[in-house]
Amino acid sequence: MSAFLDIVASAGLWAAVLRIATPLIFGTLGALLSERSGVLNLGIEGIMTFGAMAGWLAVFNGADLWTGMLVAAASGALFGLVHAAMTVSLGLSQHVTGLGITLFASSLSYYIFRLTVPLASTPPTVTPFQPIAVPGLSDLPFVGPALFTQTLPTYLSIAIALLLAYVVYRTPLGLALRMSGENPHAAEAQGVDPIRVRYGAIMAGSALMAMGGAFLTLSAFNSFFPTMVQGRGWICIALVVFASWRPGRALFGALLFAFFDAFQLRLQTVLGDVPYQIFLMMPYILSIAALAVMARRARVPQALMQPYRRGER
Repeated sequence: MSAFLDIVASAGLWAAVLRIATPLIFGTLGALLSERSGVLNLGIEGIMTFGAMAGWLAVFNGADLWTGMLVAAASGALFGLVHAAMTVSLGLSQHVTGLGITLFASSLSYYIFRLTVPLASTPPTVTPFQPIAVPGLSDLPFVGPALFTQTLPTYLSIAIALLLAYVVYRTPLGLALRMSGENPHAAEAQGVDPIRVRYGAIMAGSALMAMGGAFLTLSAFNSFFPTMVQGRGWICIALVVFASWRPGRALFGALLFAFFDAFQLRLQTVLGDVPYQIFLMMPYILSIAALAVMARRARVPQALMQPYRRGER
């Protein structure tokens, strides 16, 4: 028991939680934004992978790190535009379109990577974002090294989560977004164009997803490999349900999953005689349990996955 308490009381654990949670925060907020408008985006896994490649490749070819993040966001928005055109304008299956984008974006990212970067025994690297100590806060006992020595994209992800919570529930834009996901015909009657809202939400959400992927190559690591997203996109889809489509709860859910993941990594060193596969399963088992409890009380946007046709009811 004392070993468990020592792990939880370690500042390094909580610093790792924020690092692990950052791509999940970006991805979950992106999926939440899209689903709030009424469109499910299962292309998240591929969009994150392409964002990771695009951001890294831009920096590898001489761009600065923030330009790399912007390139990733732009590539994600482009895939979002494709998804919106197929699901909103053409009314095609959101499931099939999303999975198609995941397969296409994942394959295209590897293809472009191999075209531009020759085969090598070790992947080429870039200089990633460096941790930034917040003046006056990073020197605080325990809390400082745990929470205030992160890279700038981590702080940005938390700021976006708080901003999105404010926009969704406190602004006319947020009301239009929620109306488009609940009852687009009622939104249309109030002068809101649900098609434009859905296009904007899908593209902005996809940009956030791609930024989550770019965090992996430009902050968490310093190189790209095709399997680096490792199912984080699917975790983000589950976290949206866990969060009941609320940005604040989405932030909490991402941190909770990251805690399980960081905890199991440190637990392996304490219980070395236990097969490591048990520890790898632990974050997912605990997340499934938490999802099963929370999903029973989740209120799904009423128009989610329902094609909208102007003037029809």
